[in-house]
This record gives sequence, structure tokens and C-alpha cells, in this order.
Amino acid sequence: MILEMKVPSPGESITEVEIAAWLVEEGDYVEKDQPIAEVDSDKATLELPAEESGIITFKAEEGDAVEVGAVVCLIDTDVKKPEEISTTKKAIVKTSEAKDNPTTTVKTTYASGTTSPAAKKILEEKGMAATEVKGSGRDGRITKEDAIKAVPAMGTSKGNRNTERKKMSMLRRKVAQRLVTVKNETAMLTTFNEVNMHAIFELRKQYKEPFKEKHGVGLGFMSFFTLAVTRALELYPDVNSMIDGDFQIKNDFADISIAVSGPKGLMVPVIRNAENLTFKGVESEVKRLALRARDGQITVDEMTGGTFTITNGGVFGSMLSTPIINPPQSAILGMHNIVERPIALNGNIIIQPMMYLALSYDHRIIDGRESVGFLVAIKEAIENPVELLMSNNPKKALEL
Repeated sequence: MILEMKVPSPGESITEVEIAAWLVEEGDYVEKDQPIAEVDSDKATLELPAEESGIITFKAEEGDAVEVGAVVCLIDTDVKKPEEISTTKKAIVKTSEAKDNPTTTVKTTYASGTTSPAAKKILEEKGMAATEVKGSGRDGRITKEDAIKAVPAMGTSKGNRNTERKKMSMLRRKVAQRLVTVKNETAMLTTFNEVNMHAIFELRKQYKEPFKEKHGVGLGFMSFFTLAVTRALELYPDVNSMIDGDFQIKNDFADISIAVSGPKGLMVPVIRNAENLTFKGVESEVKRLALRARDGQITVDEMTGGTFTITNGGVFGSMLSTPIINPPQSAILGMHNIVERPIALNGNIIIQPMMYLALSYDHRIIDGRESVGFLVAIKEAIENPVELLMSNNPKKALEL
């Protein structure tokens, strides 16, 4: 029986995906549930498992955009699994065949320079020699497309000057489109503040090991900032809202999107109802979502529906930035690296671990008073976490 494998729906509103990579070769025997391809949607990269065992035939190439429900490959389920021949045996067989058959031809790849007439004309117009172009055609032949893409050297070259042309993934193209849209369609402003991380450092120094020993996750900065954000969102609900046409939609819950780096680029999974989570709950969710993003297992549902975003450029060394809003949200908090700097405190100059914070917001729906007040509320909670985030009982808050 010939099984037609169709593109499953990755999520609501997604009508098209792109074949990012085939994980098997055409004609291979594949096992049921074996990952055979990676497909990109505009929100995530997903693996496509074989529905049955058999010999695979491709109906789409890498880079093709295909509609959800379209046939991407065929699997001949009537074919039995072929016996495996070891690599060593294959090599011996090929060597014997070559010895026994002196007429065996050897394929020769010619150096770049064999040129089609059309390609030769284009290169002459560009003032380029065929030796300057690497052919992609059969046996190294320079095609018309190679000649069109060829770029003349600028001046005297003193080393390698290779370039690579690679199509961006659907996810990357969608992210690029969304970022440009945000810049063009929102009245985005950014306000800044700085926060003294000394109190957080002291708490982590005292409770980091027992917290990890009991809960199996680290006590990081993200739980402090997430809980500080949920507190600030309660104080300034306009920051936790979004625009829908002529209406403002306010949320009485805090679904916090956390920007993490994945194999396909930036991903933003969501911590649901973060306002109800403890330090342990936040750290467990951050770890779970980060691992799923890193391993390419994150789903569209896990990245949809956030009401506010936190991004930490500090892990890459960023000192200050203006993060871009994650639509349809109205604000995003940017964390940055922690640097020991001299500050004035109670009339004295002391060295403290300081971090710059940035809040980018949509001024169409959030006024300056709310944005500044929101950022100050986060600063207050981070600098006085025992009182404002732990109800003056760190052990109970950390479930120790």
C-alpha cells in the first residue's frame, strides 16, 4: 500500500509550513514514528514523524512552502525492511567490482571554468574570468545562474572572499516581518532605570544551595523578576493590556512570555498564570520551557497568548538596549548585565552590583506615568525582595 503523508496542522491560524530539512534520504527505509523531516511554521519548528514503516519517496523539496494538508511524501508499506550490509562489506564489494571490471568509469569533477555560452557572455559583461567563479552545475560546470550571482572582486584580494547565500527559515522571516510591523504600527517608547542587585545576591548566597537540593532547580534571577513583574502588573493594569481596534483589553491574569534562545533563533514560550506561582513554580517552568525550546520540542500553543514579555540580554553581555514589543502585547521588560559600579548610598560611595532595566511600551495605550511607575515598582521589589516578594519570610516563600 502507498501511504500519502500529509502536513498536519501545527496550530490554529497556520495554513502553510516550509520543509526546513529532510532527515532521511529519498528511497530510504523508514520506521514508524521515526522523525523524517523538520517543518517550519511562522511560530515554531516541528518534527514530522513517519506514520508507517516503508520506503519513502519525496513529494516536496527542502525550502518548499506547502499548505497544511498537502502531501509531502509517499511511504510504500508493502516493502520489507532490507537487510543491512555493513560499511566494511560494502567497501569490499565495491573494491572487488573495480578490480574485476577494468572498464569501470571514474567520474571526474572538472575545475571551474567550463562555461555555458550564456554564462560566458554574462561573465564577459561583468569583466570576470571563469576561473573566478565556482560552478554549481554538473562536473563543476558554470551555469547561467552562477554567472548572474557572481560578484566581481573589489580591489586586490589578499585572502579568501567567500560568500554564502542561504534562505531564511519561515520562522526567521516571520519574526523579521513582525518586528518591522511593530516599529511601523506602534508608538513605541522606552524608559530606563537601574536596580541594585545586592539584596538578590545576598538571598541567593544564603538559599541557593538548599533551594536546589530540595527542588531540583536553581534559584536564578528570573523568578525574582517574574514575581516583581506580576506585582507591578497588578499595580499598573494598563501595562497588562492590549489594543484591539478601538478597544482596550485588560487582563486580570499574567501570562509572562520569556525570551529564550533556541536552535532556530529567538523563541518566546509563555509561563501561564505567573501571578499564582511561587519561586519554585517559576524556576521549574523556566527550566522546562527553556529545555523544550533548546531541544526543538516547543509547541505553538506554548508560545501563544502571553500578556507581557521579559527578555534578558544580559546573559549575552548586553549593558543597555531598547527591546521591541512582542505584539499584540503592549510592553516588554529588558534585563541587562550586572556590573559592579560605585554608587552614592546614605552619603557614602560604595561598590554595588547594578543592572540597567529598560521598559519598551506602546504609548497609544500606556501613558508615561504608568510606564515609569511600573518600572519603579519593579525596582522597589528587586531592591527589597524580602518585604515585597516574600512577605518577610524567605524560607516560607522559597518552600524550605
